[in-house]
Amino acid sequence: MSNKKDVLVIGGGIVGICSAYYLWKDGHQVTLLDKGEVGDACSRGNAGLVVPSHFVPLAAPGMIKKGIKWMFNPESPFHIKPSLDPKLISWLWQFYRHTTNEHVENTKIILRDLNMMSRSLFKEFFESSEIDFNFEDKGLLMLYKTDKERKGEEAVAKMAHQIGIEANILSAEEAQALQPGLEIKTIGGVHYPKDAHLNPTEFINKLKDYLVQNGVQVHENTEVTRVRTQGGKVTHAYAGEKEFTADDFVIATGAYTSSLAKDLGVNLPVVSGKGYSITLNNPKHQMTVPSILCEAKIAVTPMADKLRFAGTMEITGQDLSVNQKRFGGLLKAIPDFLPQYPVEETRNNDVWSGLRPCSPDGLPFIGRFGKLKNLIAATGHSMMGVSLGPVTGKLVSEIVNEQQTSLSLTQITPDRYN
Repeated sequence: MSNKKDVLVIGGGIVGICSAYYLWKDGHQVTLLDKGEVGDACSRGNAGLVVPSHFVPLAAPGMIKKGIKWMFNPESPFHIKPSLDPKLISWLWQFYRHTTNEHVENTKIILRDLNMMSRSLFKEFFESSEIDFNFEDKGLLMLYKTDKERKGEEAVAKMAHQIGIEANILSAEEAQALQPGLEIKTIGGVHYPKDAHLNPTEFINKLKDYLVQNGVQVHENTEVTRVRTQGGKVTHAYAGEKEFTADDFVIATGAYTSSLAKDLGVNLPVVSGKGYSITLNNPKHQMTVPSILCEAKIAVTPMADKLRFAGTMEITGQDLSVNQKRFGGLLKAIPDFLPQYPVEETRNNDVWSGLRPCSPDGLPFIGRFGKLKNLIAATGHSMMGVSLGPVTGKLVSEIVNEQQTSLSLTQITPDRYN
């Protein structure tokens, strides 16, 4: 392309690395910075799911009631650490305001379109010769044990059909038939054939290597702590004594967005939602179709010779420590659904914790800021960072190109809270 730009991408998770890829592919000079190692934060230990089925935002009806109930159970899958922090109070108020049926109606199409486009882009990666990674589109199986959860999941399946997402309601026997190598205890399930999965660490590492080989500048252990603005634009970013300049700057800093946004004078209400996972190597019994254990809010993902269990949502600031009671609750819930995995077998594995960047309305922030014309947001993806990585990167590059974006950015503009 003729209008090449120098672009600085701040943040090396899956959103940042995908942004760097599409920017490079469109002919821009790209520099990527990460405060640690690329892909080593929330992108490393998550469930690796690509989820067109997840068109209902985190801010949905019933979440407040569930949240209050779960707060008093130390082993529950959800927790908010009590705090008088004005930012958290403001975020919770905005979250509460969005937990309505109207909000679900208003956001289901954009979430569907973002996830479906991202799935197509993942398939393009997989079918190209650029990087070699394992991508499987066997769908996602929602498993439940109670009538209450069944009714809720069947209602979501009905809504999915209405917006063109295939969803098949299964009996317990039909659900078991999709998992021939693993005993499951359930009263039924819903299968979403268009969902997919991958190993996010494998994907990010191979994409990083590919970009480095093709001239993208990647600086790890390089934390941006200060920025300079002038005349309605960002002019410099500083990491220690290192100084970086660019034509366009991309914030892809995930759960660490708020402090940088404050320095820039923009409002991006992102809080950290901590999750845990354990990964079994060479499991005795392997799952065929990735599944979510509904009542326990646990995702189970087969990754070649590994099996990953991921879950919990703790709003506890940027604390990465492991709450042993809550993690223990996750482990205890697994054999309720999968009796071949007793607690003792899963407990002997290292636990990973990571911070998800959660927006108050459950939608990501993607787009230019009105206040700073050369600043682009690519953050706030909550639990769908992996799923929305490629589509976010593609949209970021289209924004930098100053072309019509593939999807409307109206609902996901970063200025919606400014």
